[in-house]
Amino acid sequence: MQRRTFLCFAGAALPLPAAAAKKAVFVLTSIRMRQGPDRQAERTAEFLATAFVPAMKRAGAGPVGLFGNLIGEQSPTIHALVSYPSLAGLEEAIDKLAQDPEYQKRAEAYYSAPGLAYQRLHSSLLRAFDSMPAIEAPPTAGRQAARIFELRTYESNNLLTLRRKIKMFDDGEIAIFRRLGMSPVFFGQTLIGGNMPSLTYMLAFDSLAAREKAWQAFAQDPEWQKMRLQPGLGDAEIVSNISNSILRPLPGSDIR
Repeated sequence: MQRRTFLCFAGAALPLPAAAAKKAVFVLTSIRMRQGPDRQAERTAEFLATAFVPAMKRAGAGPVGLFGNLIGEQSPTIHALVSYPSLAGLEEAIDKLAQDPEYQKRAEAYYSAPGLAYQRLHSSLLRAFDSMPAIEAPPTAGRQAARIFELRTYESNNLLTLRRKIKMFDDGEIAIFRRLGMSPVFFGQTLIGGNMPSLTYMLAFDSLAAREKAWQAFAQDPEWQKMRLQPGLGDAEIVSNISNSILRPLPGSDIR
């Protein structure tokens, strides 16, 4: 098995520009599965939880989030979210992963098992927003029931309109989310990935009912209504497509 295959969950070794500010970068990987006797989803979830997540922590990366689709296209899909302190930190983690004998042994067994490990995967490299420079994992102390998470991607017509949308989040929209109990986990601009230009973010909710109630409150919020009516900030002016998935945390996830 080639080294590049072992590193796919961490982000391919691509030429990256130097970081100009102390904001985290994220690799978000969606791993598409199929139902069948080869148990792709179960095998991959176990590998990620018991081999990949510990190896990433040994390499200095994290937090690491692992999620399965509760509602979303191309189910079953597993989403792996890995945070790095910088672009240089991402490259260092990739090198350490390649030199980690325990991880390489586990990866060899995972990929060499009978049947395909997965159908296809897609990774995006994201950079954190100014107003939220790192992942904020929700507290878990004393919590019994698992949260649900919403992963949303906004595509824009061009880089200018994308910058407007990012500024809109930084200047007040994220604060409205917080006020209404829509707990932000991360916000990131896509540096490398599909359907660019785009941004992706994640919110945490106590339940599906809590999510529905919070979005209804957001739609009616006076501050939000005032913001969206400003010239140049209407959805039709700065967002060309929105996609979202509802996720549940998997075993081994730091984000729950």
